[in-house]
Amino acid sequence: MTAYEDNGLETGIDVAEALCRDAVTRDVCRGVGRLMRALHLASVKELMLPNGRRADVVGLSASGDICIVEVKSSVEDFRVDHKWPEYRDFSDTLYFAVAPDFPVDILPADTGLILADRYGGEIVRPAPEHRLTAARRKGMTLRFARAAAFGLQTLADPGLENS
Repeated sequence: MTAYEDNGLETGIDVAEALCRDAVTRDVCRGVGRLMRALHLASVKELMLPNGRRADVVGLSASGDICIVEVKSSVEDFRVDHKWPEYRDFSDTLYFAVAPDFPVDILPADTGLILADRYGGEIVRPAPEHRLTAARRKGMTLRFARAAAFGLQTLADPGLENS
């Protein structure tokens, strides 16, 4: 059986392999969240963007700067994903975050790079800035705020999530 068959998304990925990738993704996301907190950035995971894509992690600074972090769990995950350039239009900076043993030389040089594990992360290559327009920044900030508020509401009342 392949992973995600119950969703109709046959991928050819073995269930054990998918679970391993999910664990790597979870650990890298946790480390990215800890790094963002240390850098005084608020963050949310899995934020839906206006173009229908979903960013893995989005950070928001006190001054309103928006950072998107695309998490890659494996070389194959990177090679099959061609949507990441579309994130650039919705952030001031774009990073890839990978586990420390990832072969980073395959990642694009025009993005930032974060190495992370479950305990934290480190920016090893700063991301070039691509400043958002005021209108796009406002829209992204509202999306971020609503996602964060819904997340807090779900924590406070888990029964609401499925109602």
